[in-house]
Amino acid sequence: MKVIVLGAGVIGTCAAYYLNKAGHEVTVIERQGGAGLETSFANGGQISASHAAPWASPEVPFQMLKWLGRRDAPLLFHFRLDWRQWAWSFRFLINCLPSRARKNTVDNMRISLYSRELMPEIREDTGIDYDYRADGILEIYENQKDLDAGIHHSAWLRDLGCDNRVLSPDECIAVEPALAGSAENLVGGILTSEDESGDAHKFTHELAAVCAARGVDFRYGEDVRAIETDGDEVRAVRTDKRSFEADAFVVSLGSYSPLFLRPLGINLQVFPTKGYSITVPITGSNSAPKVSLTDQDNRIVYSRLGDRMRVAGTAEFNGYDTELDEGRARSIVAKARERFPSAGDFDQAELWTGLRPLTPDGVPVIGPTKYSNLYLDTGHGTLGWTMCAGSGKAIADLISGDAPDIDLAPYSVERF
Repeated sequence: MKVIVLGAGVIGTCAAYYLNKAGHEVTVIERQGGAGLETSFANGGQISASHAAPWASPEVPFQMLKWLGRRDAPLLFHFRLDWRQWAWSFRFLINCLPSRARKNTVDNMRISLYSRELMPEIREDTGIDYDYRADGILEIYENQKDLDAGIHHSAWLRDLGCDNRVLSPDECIAVEPALAGSAENLVGGILTSEDESGDAHKFTHELAAVCAARGVDFRYGEDVRAIETDGDEVRAVRTDKRSFEADAFVVSLGSYSPLFLRPLGINLQVFPTKGYSITVPITGSNSAPKVSLTDQDNRIVYSRLGDRMRVAGTAEFNGYDTELDEGRARSIVAKARERFPSAGDFDQAELWTGLRPLTPDGVPVIGPTKYSNLYLDTGHGTLGWTMCAGSGKAIADLISGDAPDIDLAPYSVERF
């Protein structure tokens, strides 16, 4: 079967990898000059099933009120005269209800654990190097109330199959000695030892190269203009250079997916959420953390990527604005310098921002549409790197006529 995948981020590239393994003729269309150059370029680096809880959670509305007026707020809304943003925001608040948040966490956990199980198979099959580390993810807390809530949540996650253990401050430092320099307020932590970390961009770039060597046709530098239909089928995809016909089509265009689906009458509730990261060179430094960390108080993550430290955080709702707010990026620099002052050369930190495709319930959209040969693999929010392998395998199974290993009903676009 001839299959076209729209988008060469980590999601689209994984889909192409599994479709190629299933024997399909695959073409990937990407507007950038290479794979993984937008949302996948400089994320936090964590493959974190332990972070399956969506942004839409019971405590978030109260936190948003607390953060009002703070330029460095972990979650920042820029309200616009855009009815789609208001409608999405209303659905987001509805999904903050405890019952909905619990269901959404379960759905995210299912695809996250499945995806994490597949990553070793990809490494063995391809031999790619992407600064992979298997040290787990350590959540650290400086507030006892938050730690108590984290302990309660982690017990539930264990019941769902995500193993973890609670650590004292001394045990946190034993796991990650770099914390010793800022341990005065540390009250404890939670270690998920089976979580991983690595460079999503390097992974995507290397996996795309393997796919290309195995026959996948990557059309870089081509901008998708329209998806053309004929009755209940998609006939072709038109770019700025040509038209592509195929037997099946997969949309993995991240935040831009709904713009191309709207003319087809598909109500994809994905809204762009801007995230920030910094990348700090650590050559010659022995004080940078080796274990991937999550600072729960500041909603910041740290990952060691070879001779670099990636620090990422914040969510900003500002439409499709991709301009980097240096003040928000510099606030991450300041927090990282305060936490690990000798970790690297913070004056040479590279600043980055990108749009993450977030659904109001925080659960991705994976599966078929009302068009018989059009499939969606998008809306993964902050968990694209965590869910990429599982999403790609599920989509490839679906297109191949095989039953996916997990039930895709919770990820259907029809839920909107």
